[in-house]
Amino acid sequence: EKVEKKISETFFYNYEDIYSCPFVTEGSGIPINLLTLKYSFGYDCTRSVNLLLMDSQTLMYIAGNQVVLLDLKTKSQSYLRSSSGGGIGFITAHPTKQYFAVGEKGKKPNLIIYDYPSLRPYRILRGGTEEAYIFGDFNDAGTLLASVGSSPDYMLTIWDWKQEKVMLRSKAFSQDVYKVTFSADNEEQLTTSGAGHINACKLCDVAKKLNLLTLYTFSCKYLYIAIDLMLSWKEATNVISGTEWGNLLLWEGGLIKVELCRAGHKPCHSGPISQLVLDEGELVTVGRDGFIRLWNFETIDAADSVDDTGLLEVEPMNELHVGRNVSLSFMSKVHDCGQPIWYAQDNNGAIWKLDLTFSNMAKFLFFCFALQTRDPECLYTFHSGRIEAMSVSPVTYLMATTALDRSVRIYDFISNSQQSEIKFKQGGTALMWAPRVVNPKGGLIAVGFEDGVVRIIEVYDPKGLPVLAGQTNTENAEINLKHVFKPHATAVTALAYERNGDVLATGSKDKTVFFFAVEDEYRPIGFICVPGPVQALQWSPPSHVKSMLLILCENGFALQVPAPLPEEQDTVSTYQIKNLPMQYFHFYSVKSRIKLEEEIALREKKKHEKEKAKLEWIKQQQEMGKEIEEEEPEEEPEEEPLPPLYIPEEPSPILCGFYSAPGKFWLSLGGYDSGFLYHCEFSSNHQDDPENRKDEPFEVIAIEDTDNNPIHQISFCTSRLLMFCGMQNGALRVYPLQDKDLSANTLKEYWSFNVHDNDYGQIQGICSSYNDRFLITCGGDGNIFTFNILSPEDVHKELKAKIPSPRSGLEKEKAAEDIEDPNAYNIEEVKQKKERERIMKEAEEKKNKKREQLIALRHEFRFLLQKNQELPKHMQLQREVPL
Repeated sequence: EKVEKKISETFFYNYEDIYSCPFVTEGSGIPINLLTLKYSFGYDCTRSVNLLLMDSQTLMYIAGNQVVLLDLKTKSQSYLRSSSGGGIGFITAHPTKQYFAVGEKGKKPNLIIYDYPSLRPYRILRGGTEEAYIFGDFNDAGTLLASVGSSPDYMLTIWDWKQEKVMLRSKAFSQDVYKVTFSADNEEQLTTSGAGHINACKLCDVAKKLNLLTLYTFSCKYLYIAIDLMLSWKEATNVISGTEWGNLLLWEGGLIKVELCRAGHKPCHSGPISQLVLDEGELVTVGRDGFIRLWNFETIDAADSVDDTGLLEVEPMNELHVGRNVSLSFMSKVHDCGQPIWYAQDNNGAIWKLDLTFSNMAKFLFFCFALQTRDPECLYTFHSGRIEAMSVSPVTYLMATTALDRSVRIYDFISNSQQSEIKFKQGGTALMWAPRVVNPKGGLIAVGFEDGVVRIIEVYDPKGLPVLAGQTNTENAEINLKHVFKPHATAVTALAYERNGDVLATGSKDKTVFFFAVEDEYRPIGFICVPGPVQALQWSPPSHVKSMLLILCENGFALQVPAPLPEEQDTVSTYQIKNLPMQYFHFYSVKSRIKLEEEIALREKKKHEKEKAKLEWIKQQQEMGKEIEEEEPEEEPEEEPLPPLYIPEEPSPILCGFYSAPGKFWLSLGGYDSGFLYHCEFSSNHQDDPENRKDEPFEVIAIEDTDNNPIHQISFCTSRLLMFCGMQNGALRVYPLQDKDLSANTLKEYWSFNVHDNDYGQIQGICSSYNDRFLITCGGDGNIFTFNILSPEDVHKELKAKIPSPRSGLEKEKAAEDIEDPNAYNIEEVKQKKERERIMKEAEEKKNKKREQLIALRHEFRFLLQKNQELPKHMQLQREVPL
């Protein structure tokens, strides 16, 4: 048997060798440290499990392509980058807390085990899934690690992780799998759960090889919704699961044995049960209703139905109500000075510190001891879910954000702290910090909401207010609601102050743009109807002679209108402005034609290269003095027909755009027409019906690697020497613009960094600070990142790279032979191939030697037969001797 080489216990990888770095176009001279991550403000609280405690001081969670380690005492952060740049699927801790595992996402992602607290990569597990890891769990002994992958393979893998060795690999299920854990009581049993199923499996040691034996598959179509949302369970004599409607299900032998509820058929929780924890021999349930309840485990495990309803009423031994508007999804325990402390993840955007000491007390002492437990403490609050909009102060290092969680938050991105928060009844959908021309102090913010309301809020320092005797103002910042008005019937999607600060324009999904005179009361001027839901608004910059508003609609329309004058509008019967001059641009897809022209050019190029190669061959033959025989022309293989022109039935959505010159603008589109930036111009050709227009861009620039990853946000630094792009896959791109204008040459070289989640972290906002020292991004994953920016002057100095002089003797060296075949063997494969060939050769030589020996024996036998025949008959040996 082969002796397997063991990995040393003291072996570590080098973190600098494995973490994903920014991409920089080769030869561009763009510095790799153009942007450096400064701080992470958000929290992806909508992940099912995104909270890990390594000790009483360190809290860990996933933020896009980073694992954030937050020091609870100093509030400082440190980061671990993903190795692939494809995102992170899960984190889980070793039972000893000496290690933690990070399951990544991307093409054939890694599962990396880090040492704690050194944070050095200890082991890298490869080949466990195709696209992404979604969950992992160590057994209680810490010797094995189970991981499960996402679609398309849903692969369950059992690892001897210290030796980076796969012990067992099996398809977990044919549908979404959410979770896998080892049994706390029986390490030979593990369970997977997901959409419509729970699998209870047993690990069997057969001839020192692990095998997976499925004990039970619990599935129930009529409870599909409940099980689909059932994200937690613990193994016992039976299997216990939570439900969407808040009750517990006890399963036995693949069937529901009993459904557990509280007295009066009240549900165990008023909403989904998100986690079950077996702690100190008791069952703890965590609910989206903000309650944590303690149940007698033995009572539940032995439960049985008593009537035809299939329901059994049980009461919790104890409970803790964390708070109103709390939606708990996960808890994690750590010991501090010997006392257990729990930290909870709140789907509504918070992290809580909880005292669950009642879980160790007898239920008859409930009233006595419950009073001694500390109240839940909210450590941090964040936006819940996608960040809808963001803007920065024009005078200082403050930023404002809003989301559908109905809050507006103010952050100081120098001290890395949240300064203030205000909540409303509806979710925020658009936000813009008023420019200095509107408010020189930089304290006004316009916020649009999902119900069509626009609010003007002002941020101020309360320390500047008069203080009553005996009182002090200690708050850093406060928010005052200054104006409220409702210009739209549906969600406000865009806000824009005119360059002189005289007009505020608001756009909405209701296909209207409203104008307000920016005075003390924001007096309405009127509104116009546009052909589609408004995606973005932008006023022309001061360099343009006329003040014009660029209106971009989701359905492929762009419009340009001048600022309406308040005194010219008749608002007696309606606010609708009917005489405002409008210029339309209805985008007509040209991508198919571009692709067709590229295909024709490619075929012509191949044909030309073939003819050129033939002429060169003829020339070589003639130079060698060889006669060239006239050959009959080869019959050319029939070319595939060119693809037909394609125009999408549904117009591609306009994602973002900006003015380039008076009447001209750039567009980025999604859907079929992604992959390019389109330079467009408003035409003087006026048509009565804009729907009949078919306007084509006059210039198109292909953007590398954006066919399925379009640009969603574009902004510039103050000098316009840097263009910042937010991508659909959560990546951040920077294009240095030497001449401040876009061209095919300037957009060939760029800097790119995957920061937000690659699947749902689409960048929603991107902008630089007022003095271009910092860049801020926010995404669909709820994360907000700040970056330090190298000054544009330094960037362009470094762009002028000096080409190294050649080393001595280089002209005499022969160029190395290139490996052009992508399927060429690697070094190990070449070695194994040679070894197989050697073994085959030796075997063939042995066969040949045996054949030669047999031939010699055959000749000797024939000679003896002949001699025997020559003897007298009485002396001959008989060939067959009778018995």
